[in-house]
Amino acid sequence: MSARPQGPAKITVLGAGSWGTTFAKVLADAAAQAGAERTVCLWGRDAEAVERMAAGRRNERYLPEIELPAALTFSSDLVAALDGAELVVAAIPAQALRAQLEIAAPSVAPDAVVLSLAKGLESSTGLRMTQVIAEVLAEGTGVPEQHWPRRTCVLSGPNLAMEIAREEPTASVVAAPDHETAAWVARCCAAPYFRPYTNTDVVGTEIGGLVKNVIALCVGICDGREYGDNSKASVMTRGLAETTRLALALGGHTTTLSGLSGMGDLVATCSSSLSRNHTAGRLLGAGLSLAQVQDAMTQTAEGIKSAPAVLELARRHGVDMPITEAVVSVLRNETPVHELAPRLLGRDLKSEGNTA
Repeated sequence: MSARPQGPAKITVLGAGSWGTTFAKVLADAAAQAGAERTVCLWGRDAEAVERMAAGRRNERYLPEIELPAALTFSSDLVAALDGAELVVAAIPAQALRAQLEIAAPSVAPDAVVLSLAKGLESSTGLRMTQVIAEVLAEGTGVPEQHWPRRTCVLSGPNLAMEIAREEPTASVVAAPDHETAAWVARCCAAPYFRPYTNTDVVGTEIGGLVKNVIALCVGICDGREYGDNSKASVMTRGLAETTRLALALGGHTTTLSGLSGMGDLVATCSSSLSRNHTAGRLLGAGLSLAQVQDAMTQTAEGIKSAPAVLELARRHGVDMPITEAVVSVLRNETPVHELAPRLLGRDLKSEGNTA
């Protein structure tokens, strides 16, 4: 992508859940701060819900206490929402992304940049979200396949939607194949309370963002079992180690995993009661079945669907991920939650620096 010093005239966010709505607010606030004449459109598939958001300036289902910017526009018409959009933000859950993007693809401009907010692996293919986006757009737009990976990027970091919607200060990272694209996107979302950094390690950024969901499930199980801070800190630390092993095996960089999309996102997701994956793990640890957990939650805990795909990806590349393996065993009802700790602690002793 050639550098674009000017910002986009129009940005469209696909997905009006908690994170999509919050990020649309960030984009609108960033445009206001920069004094940019820019349209930010939030698309949702539920026409009635979108109409209510437009009338009341609130997303009553996901962010009822947050007033949305007056400059933010809303649409349930996918073609109209994407018309003229130079930056398209995919804020759709990982397992629904392909199907929704297949519908959207014919309306995505060939010169658009697509930013992924989803943190997960596609369970049926094991593909990262930027890979899914590039594959679907190549098939759905008629533009050659090699075109889209250069125009597809990811945002990750400690992204608890409600805190950001409340304008509590946070930082994240935009990763793109080239620095100019990452910097262009970062300028679009630099709001007074939202600081975007940049890097070119798309693989490491995505792996950090998706594996932390699995580790957060394990930390949540520890909370549900009423284990203390030592237990949770141990899982987080060793979880970061196995996340880093997988990222490096796929071509990511160590520095990425020690940054916002690695350690930063891991700490937030494993520590906060706002984390869906931590909540799901806590309910599992308290004795609920997986079906009961899913019934009890109103939002998607991506780690539940992604964990088996992460484990398969790790095995395919010869990467040892014992925490992920243990979580998958619990999710498959092969290991009772009360046997999780003995299973992890009973492994062979080794040096902490051992990367095997």
